[in-house]
Amino acid sequence: MKLVLIGIQGSGKSTQGNILSQLFKIPYLSTGHIFREIAKEKTALGRYMKETINSGALVPDHKTIEIVNAYLSRPEYKRGYILDGFPRTLKQADEFSNNVDKVIYLRIPDKESLWRLVNRHQQRDDETLPALRKRIEMFHKFTKPVIEYYEKKNKLIDIDGTKPIHEVNKQILENLGKQVIKNQVLEWKQQHKSVIALVGLPGAGKSEAAQFFANKKLPVISFGKIVNDYIDEQKLEHTEAVHKKVREDLRIKYGKEAFAILNEKKIKDALKKDNIVIIDGMRSWEEYIFLKEVLKKVRIFILALHADKRTRYERSAKRTYRSKLYGEIRDVNELIGTNMGPTIAYADFLVKNNYSVDDLHDKLEEVYRQVYFT
Repeated sequence: MKLVLIGIQGSGKSTQGNILSQLFKIPYLSTGHIFREIAKEKTALGRYMKETINSGALVPDHKTIEIVNAYLSRPEYKRGYILDGFPRTLKQADEFSNNVDKVIYLRIPDKESLWRLVNRHQQRDDETLPALRKRIEMFHKFTKPVIEYYEKKNKLIDIDGTKPIHEVNKQILENLGKQVIKNQVLEWKQQHKSVIALVGLPGAGKSEAAQFFANKKLPVISFGKIVNDYIDEQKLEHTEAVHKKVREDLRIKYGKEAFAILNEKKIKDALKKDNIVIIDGMRSWEEYIFLKEVLKKVRIFILALHADKRTRYERSAKRTYRSKLYGEIRDVNELIGTNMGPTIAYADFLVKNNYSVDDLHDKLEEVYRQVYFT
C-alpha cells in the first residue's frame, strides 16, 4: 500500500503516519525529517537546505523530486510506504513516478494549525511565528491545487483533522476499507443491508441528496416517479391540485402506504445487488411502517432534509420541471395530507440545507459513513 499524507503544518500528519506505519507494517517517510537531517550536514547542500527551511520557503521541485525518488528506491520501500510532505506542488505530483494508492488530506483551519504549533511542547528552531505563517501561505498557494489534482483522480480521502487522534485514525481506516480487530488490520466488510429514505418539504434538497448518493453508485428509487410519470403520460399540468388528486386516488386504492407497496419489488431487487438503497421522497408514516414490516432484516434510516421556507420557495421556483409545486398549500398537503410530519419528526438524521451544495455534500457524506460503517 502506498499512501500520501497531506495537510497544513500541525494537522497531525506525523502522528497518523506513525500509527498507520505500525498498523500496516510499512515504513513512514517524512520529507520534512529528511530535509532537516540534510540541513545538519556541513556541506553546501546542508547549508542551502538550512537557509531554505529557516526562511519558511519550499525546497525547489527538482531537488525535492530527486531526494524523494532516491529514498523510495531503497529496498525497505518495496512493499509500500506512507509519505508525509510530498508532493507539495502540482509539478511534484505530475512528475512523481511512484504510483500512489490513496492521498489522505488531514483538514484543519489555519487558526487551529497555529494554536497547535505555538502550544507544542517541543518547538523546532524553524518554527517561529513568521515562518509558520509563511508555511501556511505557501500551503494554500501551492498544495491546495495538489489536493484538487488527486481528487480528480478519485484518490483523495478528505479527513476532519480537528477530531481526537483515535477518531481521525478510525476515519482513515474506514475510508481505506480497513478495520482493527485485536490489534490486527483486516479488510472491512459491510454486513448489514440498509435503506436510507429521504424526506423533506419541496425545495429542501431531496433531489440533490438523491444525486449525491447516485454518484456513489447506490441505487435510487423515486417514490414520486409514479405520480410524475402518470401526469406526463396524460399530458396534464404539474399543479398541486393535479398532484393531490393522483396521490389521493392511489391512496384510496392501496392505503397511505401506497408508494411503498408499488415500489416494494424494486426495493427488494435492488437490495439483492447492493447493501444500501436510497428512497427519494418517502412521505407517509405508513410507508415507513410498511417497509419495516416487509424488510424485517433491513435497517431503515430516515434522513430528513430541512431548509428555511424562503430558501425552499426560491429553489422550487427556479426549477425547470414542476416549478409551480411549492407554497404553503403544498407544504400543508405534504405534512398532513400525505402524513409526512411524523417521518420528519422521527428522522434518524436531520440535515440543514440552507447553504452551498458543497456544505450539503459534506453533511451527506457524514450520514453515509455512519450508515456504512455502523
